[in-house]
Formats: sequence, structure tokens, C-alpha cells
Amino acid sequence: MHKGGYCCVMMNRIITCLLLICLFISVKAQAQSKKDSVYIKKSYVIDEVVVTGTRNETDTRHLPMSISVVNREQIEQRNEQSLLPLLTEQVPGFFTTGRSIMGYGVSTGAAGGMSLRGIGGSPTTGLLVLIDGHPQYMGLMGHPLADTYQSMLAERVEVVRGPASVLYGSNAMGGVINIVTRKSKEEGVKNDVRLNYGSYNTLSAEASNRVRKGRFSSIVSASYNRTDGHRENMDFDQYGGYAKLGYEISSAWNVFTDLNLTHFNASNPGTVNAPILDNDSRITRGVASFSVENNYNLTSGALKFFYNWGRHNINNGYSLGKTPSDYRFKSKDQMLGVTWYQSVTFFTGNRITVGLDFQHFGGDAWNQFTDKRVGIADKTENEIAGYVDFRQALGSLFTLDIGQRVDHHSQTGTEWVPQVGLSMHLPQAAELKAMVSKGFRNPTIRELYMFGPQNPDLLPEKIMNYEISFSRHLKDNTLSYGINLYYINGDNMIQTVPVNGRPLNINTGKIENWGLEANVNYKINSSLMFSANYSWLNMKYPVVAAPEHKLYAGVYYSHKKWSVSTGVQYINGLYTSVNPETKENFVLWNLNGSYHLSRFATLFVRGENLLAQHYEINAGYPMPKATVMGGINMTF
Repeated sequence: MHKGGYCCVMMNRIITCLLLICLFISVKAQAQSKKDSVYIKKSYVIDEVVVTGTRNETDTRHLPMSISVVNREQIEQRNEQSLLPLLTEQVPGFFTTGRSIMGYGVSTGAAGGMSLRGIGGSPTTGLLVLIDGHPQYMGLMGHPLADTYQSMLAERVEVVRGPASVLYGSNAMGGVINIVTRKSKEEGVKNDVRLNYGSYNTLSAEASNRVRKGRFSSIVSASYNRTDGHRENMDFDQYGGYAKLGYEISSAWNVFTDLNLTHFNASNPGTVNAPILDNDSRITRGVASFSVENNYNLTSGALKFFYNWGRHNINNGYSLGKTPSDYRFKSKDQMLGVTWYQSVTFFTGNRITVGLDFQHFGGDAWNQFTDKRVGIADKTENEIAGYVDFRQALGSLFTLDIGQRVDHHSQTGTEWVPQVGLSMHLPQAAELKAMVSKGFRNPTIRELYMFGPQNPDLLPEKIMNYEISFSRHLKDNTLSYGINLYYINGDNMIQTVPVNGRPLNINTGKIENWGLEANVNYKINSSLMFSANYSWLNMKYPVVAAPEHKLYAGVYYSHKKWSVSTGVQYINGLYTSVNPETKENFVLWNLNGSYHLSRFATLFVRGENLLAQHYEINAGYPMPKATVMGGINMTF
């Protein structure tokens, strides 16, 4: 038997043994005294419930992975059209690149690159973005589209910090960002409108209508955003629309369907030392899905269909003194998929989730000249996977989680993905957790077949993540804090290196990262709240856009009709280039204030970078200094 087959057999035997052990221990655990049971009930408060870590609603106390949650209240306090700046502030270890006051763009000079614990990439292919559990990335290039993740969509955002490939497969190597869309909860009709205007002729407008009538619910939203940008030839404008319809068939069965459309036009002026003219992008993205969900006392699950598509029209531009290009890069891509999962409880403290995923993705890219079309790539690929996640309470002190995924890709073959975690429930509402998990990423169609460095023989990237965490809730859950330590080791990273005089994508890179993450939240009283988070990242092999130190501290205060929130973000050791090594350090101070004119209207003002820091995140693209936005929120 070859080595890979032997390892698979051994892994299956190990998991089988662990499952049998867990079943035995769980039966023994039922005999515990009532005294212990009562003690646990008195000591613990219900923690945040999330869906991303397990596919079904689960108290985070029973999950071994590190999960951050940004809720709707935090999103609304920010008064901003994009979700990513808020996540950069609130999620330890997470960072997003930027180049302007609004608009990330695509292609040359684009921002919106995301990293988590130093994993993500530019373009971001090692970090997976989901909307309601559906993968969201460009079918050819394999990266998310940062300008499509708007605040109007989100009820909350759940971020898994660390590999989530057991449940979500490729691209979830470094973690997952799941945007959970809004639902109509209150009976009747409700309308929301937000208008704001500010620096550099920046305008943002959003309107939404929410309806709930009996078993039927709907949300329809539309938005328009634009800016001239703080540099010449950096204008950006965007149109977006979102609709979601739901119907409760019964108390246990629901159906949902939604549609999200975004079109944006972005201009890239080039770096300050090498300006570019006419580097313009015209991008249209769409997402549609249909879900059937069930939720009983002992079992819950869903069957989901989704389809993503995009149209890209890009003028690569030209440098001063050069001749404009006589073609446009064009592409169309798509990704369709089916997800099924069902979670079952067979006895007290037990939960088993089984699931199947299928994805078909790819597209067509070409250079369009006036009189001819020159093809670049016209490829599609398939990925099919099955997984099992087993969670068992071992008495009152422990919860064990074991997961295994088998993932088959039409180009790179089969990948086995294990995960093991243990949660220890301590007295006084404290949790101690340990986890070992594997992450992987299949090469994208761009890396395999497009442009000069293409290499159809690439293999998947792989990492192993080891982490331990401690968290605690105090003072009736008004004070909470946590700390995480992690170590990541990976190989087969895809890099472009010279081979026989030409650039070639090969599996030659390595990852060795270790670090620390900490957070604290304190609701001092009904009017005053404080939150802070810090992350330290040490990279043996540095990458761009992953800061060594990231600290955020914020305060929210409300009194009668007034509310004020302010926060300071400190970034140290941010690589804008690794060859040669160039780092940035900066401090950003942001301030938000609002006044409730009436129950229907609230005025707000937002200031960013109020210390007028001069800094860069993308090399050669200085960020704007102090900016101010003001506007009104209306609800009726």
C-alpha cells in the first residue's frame, strides 16, 4: 500500500477508536451526580450562538475554534457602506488592505486584500468569504471581491480565526468570514434610509424595506456609493441591490431565496512614482441562492443551491509618454454549487453533523481587440466533498470535537482534512480550549492555466494549525476577556519564481507563523461600553499586508438622545513590500457621533484618521489624511 493510502487508513482507524471511546465516556458521564449538574447551571451564562463553526446554531462554549462575531448594532454604529474596515478593527489577527476613502477595485493597484494570522494572499485565495454559508469568489482567479461585501446585507458577521477546511474545503485554509444576511423579525412593514456625504465629494445612499406578515418575510435593499477619491483618477462608483424572500412552511421547515447584484466602476491612478492613465475597471457581480431548512429538537439541517457569476471589463491603462493599449481584458466567470448537511443528537451531550458539498466553477477570459478576440483561458473545474463532524460532551467538564473531510478536486485529486479539538468548561464561567486542524487550498485556474507563470502541475497548499485559548465571562456577562496562542506550519505554498529564464508558479513556499490574540469587552453600565483587542504575529517567512502588531481600543457612550463612539487603532510592522523589506507603522483615530432627532430620524457624523497620519497600506498608494462624513438615518 502506498504511503498516502496507509495514512488514510490509519487516520480512519484513529477516528473510529476515538469515536468509540467518546461513546463509552459519554455513557459513563450520564451517571454524574445532580450536584455537579446544578453547579454547572449556576456557574455558566449562555455565550454567543454562532452557525459558522458547525453549520448549525451552537453555543461557542462547545466549539474548540476561535470565533469572532460582529453584530448588527456594531455595523449600524459604524455608518459605513463596507464591512471590511469594521472587521479590521474588531477581529484580532484580521487585516484588510486599502488605497482610498472608498472602493477597493480589482486587477493592478487593487486593494481589499485580506489576511488572517498572516494567511490570505494577494489576491486573497487562502481566506474564504461566505454569504449565508455559500462560497463567494471569482471563478477564474479564486479571490473574493471586496467591493461586494456591503453593510446593508449583514445581520452579523462571524469570523473563524484559523483553518475551517473540514467544513468549507479549499480556500478556508486560513479562516472563514461568513456574512449572515438580515431577516425580518418583527410583524409589519419597516423602512430604513441612510444618506451621507463628505470629504472628496463622497456620497453614500442606502434604502431598505422589511416586511413580515404571518409566515412570509422579505427584505429589499438598494444602495449607491461614489467618490472622487483623494488623488486624481481615483474615482469610484457603485450600484447595488439585494432581495431576500422567506416563507415558514411549518414550525420546523423554512424556505429562503435571495438575489444580490453589484456593479462598480473603479479607476486606478497607479503609484505616486509611476502614474497610470485610463486604468479603469467595470465589474458586475451577482449571487443567487435557494435554501430549504429544517429545525427539530434533536435534528436540524439544510439543502442549499447557489449560483455566483461575474463580468469583468478592464482597461490596463498606460504610463505617461506611452501608447494606450489597443485591447481590453474581459472575462466572465461562474460558480454553482449544492450544499447539504444534517445534524443529529442521538443522546445527551452528543451532536453529529454530516454533509456533502459540490461546486462547479470556472470561466472564460480573453483580450478583446477592435477586430479580433485572443483567448487566454476557458476552463471549468469540479469539486465534491463529504464530511463528518462529531461533538460529544464528556461529563460536565469537557466537550470533544472531531472532524474529517474527504475532498476531491478534478485537477489536483483527493485531500483528507482532519480536525480535533477539546473544550474544558472551568468554574466561574471560564473556558480552556485546544485544537489541531488542517487547512488546504487548491490552485486557482489563474495559477494553473492563465498568463505567463501558469503551471498545470501545481499541487494544493497545506497548513497545520495548533492553538490553545482561554476565555472568561464575569459580572453577569458584562465583562469578558480571552487570549489565544497559535502556531501554524505549512508547505507547498505557490510562488512565482524564475525557472529557465521565465517566471513559473511552483509549490516552493513555506509558512511558519506563531502569535497571540487577546480581546476584552466590558459593559460598564447601560450607557458606557469598552472594547479592545490585540494581536501579535511573528512570521518566519514574511508576507505583504500582515502587521506584526495590531491594537484597537474603543469606547461607546450614550445619554438620552446623544451617542458617541471613538476608537484608536495602532498598526506596527506592516509589510508593504518584502523585497526589499518595507514596513509601515501608524496610529488611526476615528470618531462617530449621533443625535436622535425623533423616533424616525438620527443625525450622525463620522471622522476618520483625525490625527492626519501619513501612511501607506498598498506600496505607492498614500492613504487620505483626515476625512469627515455626515448624514441622516431614517426609520419609518
